[in-house]
Amino acid sequence: MGDDARDDAKDALAEQLLAAFAGGDPDDADDDDGAGEDATDAERSPATFDTQEFLKGLDAIFEAHDAASKAGPYLQQAMVDAENAGDDAGLLTVLNETMGFYRSQGRHEENQWIVQRAIELALRMGLEGSEAWATTLINCATAMRAAKHYDQAEDLYKQALACAEKNFDPKDRRLAALHNNLSMLYSETDRIHQAELELREAVRVIESSSVNPDADVDVASSHTNLALVLLQEGKLEGADRHASKALEIYATGHLEHSAHYASALAGLAQVRYAEQRYADAVEYYRRSLAVIEECYGRDTDYYRITKSNLDQAEAKAGKPSGADTTDTGVATKSADAPEPSDATENGRSDDDSENAADSASAVTQTAATASPSICGLKLARAYWEEIGKPMIRAKYPEYAGRIAAGLVGHGSECYGFDDEYSRDHDFGPRFCLWLTDEDYAAIGERLQADYEALPADFRGFTRADAADAATPRAQGAFRRDGVFRIGDFFESITGYAAAPAVDAPHEWMLLDEATLAAATNGEVFADPLGAFSKARQAFKDMPDDVRYALVSKRLGMIAQAGQYNLARSLKRGDGDAAWMSIHEFVDACSSLVFLINKPLIVGYAPYYKWRFAALRRLSGRMFTLLPDVCERLETVMRLSSAACYGGAGFGEGGKGSAPAAERIESIVESIARDVVKELRREGLTTSDETFLEWQRPYVEEHIGSDAPCLHSL
Repeated sequence: MGDDARDDAKDALAEQLLAAFAGGDPDDADDDDGAGEDATDAERSPATFDTQEFLKGLDAIFEAHDAASKAGPYLQQAMVDAENAGDDAGLLTVLNETMGFYRSQGRHEENQWIVQRAIELALRMGLEGSEAWATTLINCATAMRAAKHYDQAEDLYKQALACAEKNFDPKDRRLAALHNNLSMLYSETDRIHQAELELREAVRVIESSSVNPDADVDVASSHTNLALVLLQEGKLEGADRHASKALEIYATGHLEHSAHYASALAGLAQVRYAEQRYADAVEYYRRSLAVIEECYGRDTDYYRITKSNLDQAEAKAGKPSGADTTDTGVATKSADAPEPSDATENGRSDDDSENAADSASAVTQTAATASPSICGLKLARAYWEEIGKPMIRAKYPEYAGRIAAGLVGHGSECYGFDDEYSRDHDFGPRFCLWLTDEDYAAIGERLQADYEALPADFRGFTRADAADAATPRAQGAFRRDGVFRIGDFFESITGYAAAPAVDAPHEWMLLDEATLAAATNGEVFADPLGAFSKARQAFKDMPDDVRYALVSKRLGMIAQAGQYNLARSLKRGDGDAAWMSIHEFVDACSSLVFLINKPLIVGYAPYYKWRFAALRRLSGRMFTLLPDVCERLETVMRLSSAACYGGAGFGEGGKGSAPAAERIESIVESIARDVVKELRREGLTTSDETFLEWQRPYVEEHIGSDAPCLHSL
């Protein structure tokens, strides 16, 4: 097809898509965005548009809970800036973010022209048929579905699905999310059987992509969604089976603190109510309501509707409606859960947004629980909200709008990985208070004394320092909670009071990933000034040159340890050297997964104890790059005893080393091939060479700095 024919086809496609939407001519819409109101807009706008800075600024608005008042104007100005800078890719990013925000705010009419503009721009950029095209279509379709323009939404979803099936791996979780969203459309338009078929496909994809389907929160959410659709069809046996399966997954994976756990409990309660098993329904509704209260409080529609459902179930069960309902759940009608557990009118999880919500963990407590069950971050937030914040308001009212609070740093709870075994040291109700230098000089010591005087016992736990149970590594200069200068806090972890400058790559290279993980993990509960969050985000925003250099180093170690020395050590019969080679290979691969997915987005790889816990969590999320590497690394480690020592006494049946060594070699090469595919997809290489040492020059071509520390010898 010639250029003219392609242009004609593109124009025809644009007209076809844009004609599907109400709300006026796209040219009129452009007039409404305020981009051309006066000449000073262009003068105020930057000559270039920084997409990463835009996304960081938007994240900061949401983190400060200022979205309702600040996100709209921020997005509008970003459109103007990107357009004036001539940055089409940046503008498309802004439009996609705006669609999601407007949808969450119910601004459906305004969203119409955003949808039009995004499609028009993507076509003009020649993106049709690409991953970016599929992503834009999904966002547009979801916006149209939320606006109840179902015909247009269905057309866009189907186009997105056709594009995604060509571009995405069959196990890509984005396919599962797309099938789930299409199922929701069918459910909302009373095509329940089609909804069921789409959801079954979503479950199939999500299970096939999972490292461990029996402990995966996204798999659990998919089973809950399917259960509710089956309930709509009156298929009670299947509904009960899938709803019960969801709760089994939460229990197996110790995921009860997941933000979606309330929906899973409510789903089973709804099924049991339909089965007229009212006592069971009451139990699950109560447990669900307890999670909702813990995560979102009582002053939400989610809580109120769930409470109403509980009351109905109690009435059916023959219990007085005024009975104590502190621990509760969701019933015959379902509530829209607030972000991050976005839910639709039928109570299902909306998978077009990020499912994982580690910072929004929940807790369930029943009368049969011997001791409180709560994750450390949730305990810290509750301690701050109920004990710390009132103290600040009462004793330091003039500083209440200046003090940042949260829990960041060392300790398994800061990563969200704590469990019952974590509570034998340095565990308890605690939080950090971060002050500017000026404020610390004025009130720091007094505020620390007031912090130490707070009640030591809270919800069945005792603060470690108050009980003299803190280990030496969590005392004195190494204390993990209390009052800090912002700079002192980061210096105690990293050695730097502020993140190194972009033009100081040698300083960045001195900071290992585990150190950066400790400085950027956890949660910030309040930050009125934004000073602490800004400092924390600066450590998370690793310069691209540094990231490329580390990617190159990891490629070199994977090649050296896994593709070269491992095989040679095994041939020599040196099992110890082979074992060490496997260790280096696994360490480099796991680090590479985090680097490829970008620390700014997913965080850094933590130290060895929590490396695989973090890798499993990352691999289980939607949109993760190289999601299958974790499972293959676990297989390599499981086979390492047999490969290195012949299997005798290691549960491998004494078959000798050859089968295990061959399997490990095959896995190493499969990982290398997938890494090359990802490097090519990101434009970091043009080579197909799978011996990863030879990929390093291609990656390092993207390093702009000539600093020797960033380049291999």
